Amino acid sequence: MFSLAAVASALLCCSIGLIGLTPRADAANPGGTAPTGSTKAPAGATGKTAPPKKTASKQASTSLHVLTVRITSVSCMPTARCNTNAHEVSTHGTLLLKGKGLTPGMTVAFPHTPGGRIGPSSPYSHLRNSTLGLILTVPSKAHSGHIMVLLSHGRHTSSYGPITVVRYALHPPPPPALPTVPTATAASGTAFEGQGMWIWYLSASDGGNLASIVAQAHAADVTTVFVKSSDGSSNYWSQFSPQLVAELHANGLKVCAWQFVYGTNPAGEANLGAEAVANGADCLVIDAEGEYEGRYGSAQTYIADLRARIGVTYPLGLASFPYVYDHPSFPYSVFLGPNGAQFNAPQMYWKDIGNSVDTAYANTYISNRVYGRAIYPLGQTYSHPSNEELVRFREEAIDYGATGISWWDWQETPASEWTALAEPLVPLSSVIPNPGYTELEQGNKGDPVLWMQEHLASAIPSQATTGIFDATTAANLAAFQSAHGIAPTGKTEAASWQALLALPPVAVNWTGGGPSGG
Repeated sequence: MFSLAAVASALLCCSIGLIGLTPRADAANPGGTAPTGSTKAPAGATGKTAPPKKTASKQASTSLHVLTVRITSVSCMPTARCNTNAHEVSTHGTLLLKGKGLTPGMTVAFPHTPGGRIGPSSPYSHLRNSTLGLILTVPSKAHSGHIMVLLSHGRHTSSYGPITVVRYALHPPPPPALPTVPTATAASGTAFEGQGMWIWYLSASDGGNLASIVAQAHAADVTTVFVKSSDGSSNYWSQFSPQLVAELHANGLKVCAWQFVYGTNPAGEANLGAEAVANGADCLVIDAEGEYEGRYGSAQTYIADLRARIGVTYPLGLASFPYVYDHPSFPYSVFLGPNGAQFNAPQMYWKDIGNSVDTAYANTYISNRVYGRAIYPLGQTYSHPSNEELVRFREEAIDYGATGISWWDWQETPASEWTALAEPLVPLSSVIPNPGYTELEQGNKGDPVLWMQEHLASAIPSQATTGIFDATTAANLAAFQSAHGIAPTGKTEAASWQALLALPPVAVNWTGGGPSGG
């Protein structure tokens, strides 16, 4: 009796276990895979049902992989929005699929993480008819990897790929022609020339007494004052007014506005920048810092909206981080790119950085030269720099060819430092300006790589603009170098940069945070 009971118990356990492995007949969810989490047995099954044969269980398991339907080719379309690599596509882009047994309405799933496996939570899209064949729109949450058709009852096809999904537009049609923006060599006569002083709070700068401000500016050879005009997208500062501009103009000073921007509402920030211009500003400076890192789409919207309001020739400057390589995801290539700021005023605060005036100049110029905009060094009078450092900062500006400098900021400049701003200068014999450019090679990432790729793609259309210096980029650069009589090292140096910058960068339509290499 003990033996018979044990056998019966074992058979019952086997029966229950195998029932749990039987494929479910429930309808597939929108992702195309059977719902999970339920222990419900198939209709008609009971605990008394005889266990299926092992061969039947094996057939049920393998039948989930369907061979009568499969993808045989995938290509990005239309060509105007694709690279030469047919397997590379943007989110919200279009793919043309061909294969066996494919029909409109079928569900095609993408990985939900880079290179991930297809699962119940995978992003998906449905096939639909077009004049060219079956197409789909790449879902916004799709990632690179193999794709798969999901069928009813948990069935699926073989995977196909990999497909590379990027979060930016691939070589979109060029934007409408706009008047040429002044080049870096056409900057003379603007408010950026000479010596400037930045004003944060007007009320804290000589108590807001304009007569005192004018007198101090003239005594220190300050020709332009940069006054804060707004913060963010809705906070316009009343201190920058037509009355302020008119009075300072009447006393021989140029007046520029500067706005601090965040990138959360770029259209609103552009509106406030345009308001300061309408109030009489001789130039406008964008103070964009860490808040704009990883916000390429916002930067492009801001520049486009601002230029639409102030015109493409109005003098626009950028005051941001001096060491580009420390901020690889900051959109320098947008702010200083086509129709962006013509004037680059990097914040060269050597005491905050922790090095000398000499080092600040060398590193700033090496990393900023690649953007091709005239550099107007912004130094510091706060944190008690020595008068010798202030004079050296002025002298090195001349050695590096800058035609204007400015200082942060009025309210933090002690009386003892104002004299250093007007002290006569002598040529520096101990400093030889560093003529270098940013050196890039395979493995590097960030905005300088992206900027290089945008110019390289002008000569080699198949070059992707990812911000990642991969093997393909190195090969393309070497081919470009050979074609221009430069040693084909596949690395950038001065001669390569100069040849690349002679070409216009390809247009990139940013729709999100930026390149994958940011």
